[in-house]
Amino acid sequence: MHAQPPSISVDLSEALDGPSLIALRGDDAAGNEYRLGTREYAWHQHARGQVFCVDSGFLDVRTPHGAWLLPPHRAGWIPPGLPHEVRVSGALAGWSLLVAPRAARRLPAQPCVIGVSDVLRALVRRAETWDKRAPLTPAQARVAAVILDEIGRSPRESLHLPMPRDARLRRVAQALLDAPGDPRTLDAWAAWGAMSPSTLRRRMAAETGLSFAQWRQQAQLARALAMLADGQPVAQVSDALGYASPSNFIAMFRRAFGTSPARYFAMRARS
Repeated sequence: MHAQPPSISVDLSEALDGPSLIALRGDDAAGNEYRLGTREYAWHQHARGQVFCVDSGFLDVRTPHGAWLLPPHRAGWIPPGLPHEVRVSGALAGWSLLVAPRAARRLPAQPCVIGVSDVLRALVRRAETWDKRAPLTPAQARVAAVILDEIGRSPRESLHLPMPRDARLRRVAQALLDAPGDPRTLDAWAAWGAMSPSTLRRRMAAETGLSFAQWRQQAQLARALAMLADGQPVAQVSDALGYASPSNFIAMFRRAFGTSPARYFAMRARS
């Protein structure tokens, strides 16, 4: 998820030497190593593990294991070498940590979304001032160890949309992610995916732990959060996702997150 500036000859996310932990501050400037804004980064992978967090906007991160929703002030973790793609929506500021494989062994083996404590946020800001090339000093190494401990013990956020393994089912799931407002019924999707409705229903539950209706709603929530974070009005989001009215969409959002879209983003801006 890096746009390599001309002044840097080696992508820091691929550097296996140097400091075990590299902290980067992100914005929408053209030369930023951790560039945000509104854009898409196609499937890629890094030699280093990556922790990333945005102060505004939204990230949609997809891996072979599934999709993760990343609202403001929540951090995403991608282990070293894991293929992923990222969609950035309206994110104007944030930070990223690049973790060397040897240090990444202390972190989860699977990608996840975590809460960000005040301690972690403050320590990352300190790490942003360090030399991106030089080995860590003993004092810096102690701070880096605390950062990794904070990430390891941070609570996991339930913002995951698991992807099925079956090739036919995965094709249906990918189509739903790309067009979550598609009004086709389960039967129609089964026919499009060359399987019976009962097979689609049974395998979706077995491979993702969610019913077809639940999985589709999660895909809709992912798109809704990205659109709302990009500043699109609720009425426009509701229409894009195929809801009969904005009030129906708000009711669904409230059931999922316990609050309205406006309050959801306001709470995260204060956290």
